[in-house]
Amino acid sequence: MGAWAIAVHGGAGVDPNLPKERQEEAKRLLTRCLNIGISALRSNLPAIDVVELVVRELETDPLFNSGRGSALTENGTVEMEASIMDGPKRRCGAVSGLTTVKNPVSLARLVMDKSPHSYLAFSGAEEFARNQGVELVDNEYFITEDNVGMLKLAKEANSILFDYRIPTIGTCGAGAAMDSPLQMNGLPISVYAPETVGCVVVDKEGRCAAATSTGGLMNKMTGRIGDSPLIGSGTYACDLCGVSCTGEGEAIIRSTLAREVAAVMEYKGLNLHEAVDYVIKNRLDEGKAGLIAVSKNGEVACGFNTTGMFRGCATEDGFMEVGVW
Repeated sequence: MGAWAIAVHGGAGVDPNLPKERQEEAKRLLTRCLNIGISALRSNLPAIDVVELVVRELETDPLFNSGRGSALTENGTVEMEASIMDGPKRRCGAVSGLTTVKNPVSLARLVMDKSPHSYLAFSGAEEFARNQGVELVDNEYFITEDNVGMLKLAKEANSILFDYRIPTIGTCGAGAAMDSPLQMNGLPISVYAPETVGCVVVDKEGRCAAATSTGGLMNKMTGRIGDSPLIGSGTYACDLCGVSCTGEGEAIIRSTLAREVAAVMEYKGLNLHEAVDYVIKNRLDEGKAGLIAVSKNGEVACGFNTTGMFRGCATEDGFMEVGVW
C-alpha cells in the first residue's frame, strides 16, 4: 500500500492585477474540489473515479472555462472537449465538439468504458451521448453573461480574446491585443489565458489517473480542437505518473507535453519534480503552459511558465496547498 496524492488546476496564465475577490473565489472552488477528492480517496475510490468526480465538479461551476462557463466560439456557441486516462493499462477516452453534454469528462469516461474507440467528436460524440443516456442540456446552459461580454470584446479587437483575467501587454483593455507580441502558431494573438480545468490522482494502490476538460479559446474558429482531448498532449497517465496540462494548446500539442513528463521519467530516470521542471523549461519552445502531475510513489508536482496558474494539491500525510501565483 502506497500513499495517495491529488492535484487540480483551473488554468495557467493569471493577470497580476487580478482582484483579490476573484483570487479568493478561485481558491475556494479549488479547495472544495480538493476536499471532494480527498474524501473519495479516503473511501478507497480508485484514482480513475476520483479524477472524473473532481472534474465534474469543476465543469458544473461556471468559474473556470469548462462545462458551464465555457469559452464561446466565433459564432457565440459552445464546443467543449475533454479526456480521461487510466494509468495501469493506459486506457483512455476523449471527446470534442460537444454542444449539449452537461459533463464532457463523463462522456469521455464512457467512450473509454463503453465503446471500442478512444476518441469521438462532434455529431458522433453527441449521438453516443444520447445512446448512453447521459444528461443533456441546451447549449444556452453553458453560456454566461461574462463570456458573452468577452466574445464581444474579442470581435471588436478582431482577435482571439482569452480572458479578462489575463494581462494585456503594456496597457489595459482589448485594444492592446493588436500590439501584443504573443503568438500562436506564428500568428499574433491577443492576451493569453485559456482556463482549462484538470485533475490528477494516485491512489493507495499506486494507480495513477488524469482528466482534463475545457471550452477552448474565446472567439475560436468553429471546429478548432485543442490539446485537452489529445492523449499525450493535454492528458496522460501510465504506471509511472498522471499529468494534466493547461495553457497554449497549440504549443502543448507540438511538444506532446503530458507524455513528455512520463517519457523523461522512464528514459532519463528523473523523479517527478525533475521531470516536470525539465519539460516546462525545455519542451515548450516559446509557448506558455502549465501542468499538474502525480507519481505512483505518492509525489505531487506542478510547473508553469506563465504569470500564474490556478492550482491546488494534497497528499495523504496532511499536506495541502492552494495557490494562484
